[in-house]
Amino acid sequence: MEGAQMEDFRIEECENDNNTHEDSQMEESEQNNKHMEVAPAVISVHPTRNSVAVAVGSDLRVFNLLEDCAVILVDEAGGASHNDSIRGIKYGANGKLFVSAGDDKLVKVWSTESWRCIATVCSEKRVSAVAISNDGLHVCFADKFGVVWVVDLPGVDETQAPLNKKAVPLLAHYCSIITSLEFSPDGHFIVSADRDFKIRVTVFPKKPLDGAHEVQSFCLGHTEFVSCLAFICTPDSPQGSLVSGGGDSTVRMWDIISGSLLDTCAVGAKAQFESDTTEGNCSTVTDICTIPGCTLIAVAIQSLRGIMLLNCDLSSRTLSVMRVVSIIGENFVPTSLGSSISGGLLWMVTGASKLRGSDVSSLSRVKVISGFEKSSPDASEQEPAVLVDSEIPGGAKLLEKLQGSISVDEKVFLAAADAVKTAMCNLLIKKQYSDEKREFRKRTRNDRKSKQ
Repeated sequence: MEGAQMEDFRIEECENDNNTHEDSQMEESEQNNKHMEVAPAVISVHPTRNSVAVAVGSDLRVFNLLEDCAVILVDEAGGASHNDSIRGIKYGANGKLFVSAGDDKLVKVWSTESWRCIATVCSEKRVSAVAISNDGLHVCFADKFGVVWVVDLPGVDETQAPLNKKAVPLLAHYCSIITSLEFSPDGHFIVSADRDFKIRVTVFPKKPLDGAHEVQSFCLGHTEFVSCLAFICTPDSPQGSLVSGGGDSTVRMWDIISGSLLDTCAVGAKAQFESDTTEGNCSTVTDICTIPGCTLIAVAIQSLRGIMLLNCDLSSRTLSVMRVVSIIGENFVPTSLGSSISGGLLWMVTGASKLRGSDVSSLSRVKVISGFEKSSPDASEQEPAVLVDSEIPGGAKLLEKLQGSISVDEKVFLAAADAVKTAMCNLLIKKQYSDEKREFRKRTRNDRKSKQ
């Protein structure tokens, strides 16, 4: 019996060694694939246009528009603030806080007065979206497993050492990547969108650390992944309406109380006509940005060199295409949009990190469209125009900071444009895994490792 038991033990030990070796090989393959993932550049603008931030790859770049100078980030953790691609950046509603997060599973909270990191949160998984509550007391972030987490910030003192905060789960989309997070204008709801076509409207509780258990509605109607969310409001309609964009080449408007679909604007055909392309799957809505003080919505579309402007009639609750603002002379397809409540400007960035076959590891290019004056809420009175580089606030100093250089090589620019298309597919189109690889991913999940 002892010999048989010893033989069984040896067989089991051999199998464990084989599993360990296979896991090691798979983990190396996973890491290699992860390092090849391209991350689109993202942009965020301070609510009163005090500063502009761009993230490309692991690099967070901020320019102070008030003082006309580049910002030096202060992070007492040492080294780079992030060591992998940043996926989400956002200013708080009052502009006092800024949050950045991404593939390094770190969520950083910054004071915009000193640009010092005042809190760091470790996530169990890579972060896909971020948001700051309207009162600035909570930061929410979503991970790639479909969970939204919340961190409380009351009592954070900028003069104290940075805090290592612990997040607690707020709500979940059950194994579906969350692509966008937004708070409603009154702060009463948090809205989350996912890769499986859903938009969830949840009542943001008075005690968020106890979880959010009241679902107000589900907004269902997209036929592909939902990529972006925004609220459009005017002085006459402060609560506004929710708008969303997605992989089905549509922008949709919703009543978040009932979850009913108010209108759908198909932008794909118009975008393909303007871009003169017949390439399939090239009309994904990559970002939407509402213009404060007027009824315009700027839409970035994967194939469009420029942006499409939609007019939102809040009284009749309808959407319509107003015009396309093209970027002439450059292969500029925006990956992210931003605006502020003052200035009448729309900020755009295109670019990507981890470019294959290029000496440049990452690229970003910033453009600005003017003409969105708050004094002219009527969309027909708006005369948007693309500013030349010398007319952009901050001029050459801003471009050098946010782009990494004042000028961009056209060949690198084209490589970045192709990389961005790949990035959107990798991020939002659901991956199919073999049974063997799925079991490996289960065994190596970080949250399971931490519980062993």
